[in-house]
Amino acid sequence: MPRSVWRGTLSFGLVAIPVALVPATEAKDVRFHLFDREGRRVRYRRVVDVGPELDMASEEDAAPEEGEPAEPLDVADVRDPRPEETSTEREVVYEDLVRGYEVEPEAFVFLEREEIERARPEPSRTIDLEVFVELEDIDPVYFEKSYYVVPSPGSEKPYELLRRTLAETGRIGIGRFVLRTKPHLVALRSLDRVLALETLFFGDEVRDVGSLVGRVSDASIDERELEVSKLLVDALAADWDPAMFSDEYREELLRLISERTPTHVEDDEEPEGHGSRIGELLDALRRSVDEAKARGKPGSGRQVG
Repeated sequence: MPRSVWRGTLSFGLVAIPVALVPATEAKDVRFHLFDREGRRVRYRRVVDVGPELDMASEEDAAPEEGEPAEPLDVADVRDPRPEETSTEREVVYEDLVRGYEVEPEAFVFLEREEIERARPEPSRTIDLEVFVELEDIDPVYFEKSYYVVPSPGSEKPYELLRRTLAETGRIGIGRFVLRTKPHLVALRSLDRVLALETLFFGDEVRDVGSLVGRVSDASIDERELEVSKLLVDALAADWDPAMFSDEYREELLRLISERTPTHVEDDEEPEGHGSRIGELLDALRRSVDEAKARGKPGSGRQVG
């Protein structure tokens, strides 16, 4: 079972159920480390620009203008073209960092780490369910991240009682708690044989669609066009099956990786025995590619009648 991210009590009325939260999803993005062309690791540093010295910075090295998108990072461009002794950048230690909040263009209010720490709420040990609403009343735009709620040993009966109550009433519980240092609004619902918890965006975090109304066309729709459009939707109607869809970009990256011979890189920060797992990793990657090929593309072989 995945490692829990929170342990505490689920509370509604006078009922308290010890539970744990485990993530309901897992990221499977293909993540890359950065190297230069000679196979040496590239790492990030916190630096501050202390000002130009003898006009050593060229126009090509200048930062993008305000609002101009930055160029994507290329490993070929990570070398500093200026000699180290003439660089205008000075590395900053973590203790010397302050946080600045932009209140208007180029005007910032600065806060010390200690001030931010004092403002942070204490982590919660209880999820308090305050109201119970219909699931259909919550637009999916409010859903942020999904978790499974599992009962602690000895709390299986009240857990199952709450799950069945939610399932048979068609209601979901709305509550609040603090995960680590961030307050969350949450929705608790019955999902198959478990309780699922969704963190929700707060009301002021969802943009008002009223600001977009002016961009929506007022063109009149002919009833015959609408009927034909409905027929097309009916022809493509299907039961939801997430296995029908896959990340083809990720699968192509895994295929490319599985065809390459790995290069061993010496790195003092890597744990011992890391290199010995390369063969196992490649085997797993190849199996992932084979499974993706066996599944085929979504909708293959399907006919619309």
